[in-house]
Amino acid sequence: MSDVIEGAEAPDFELAGADGPIRLADFAGKAVVLYFYPKDDTTGCTKEAQEFSALAADFAKAGVSVVGVSKDSLKSHAKFTAKYGLAVPLGADPEGAVIERYGSWVEKNMYGRAYMGIERSTFLIKDGRLTRIWRKVKVPGHAAEVLKAAQSL
Repeated sequence: MSDVIEGAEAPDFELAGADGPIRLADFAGKAVVLYFYPKDDTTGCTKEAQEFSALAADFAKAGVSVVGVSKDSLKSHAKFTAKYGLAVPLGADPEGAVIERYGSWVEKNMYGRAYMGIERSTFLIKDGRLTRIWRKVKVPGHAAEVLKAAQSL
């Protein structure tokens, strides 16, 4: 993994999406928010997806695309999107290659047990560069904070 720091070149990615592959190259000359979350249809992940979806029109107005990423399958993403009427595309990374490339596959601890999992994290990318990075994201108000940063590009 290269250094995933603000100002650095964004790691390249290709994810499976409902409407075909989602690639970093698709956003050349544009801005994209890439947010990583642990699992479809869980409490925090649902709230985060709903918050980004509620602001989807504002992101679009700012010329910024939003893509959610987890290890869940396209089938799981389709059910999740339909169940909650999500307005942002979700990319499937079942092997976790993109998640690892962005440094979001980390050791976590729950009840004293260590395990590997996805760190809730968000990356604002413009012209192929990491403009802003949020790690260990707390969901409430996060999408609005990201929108504010996106609008200031």
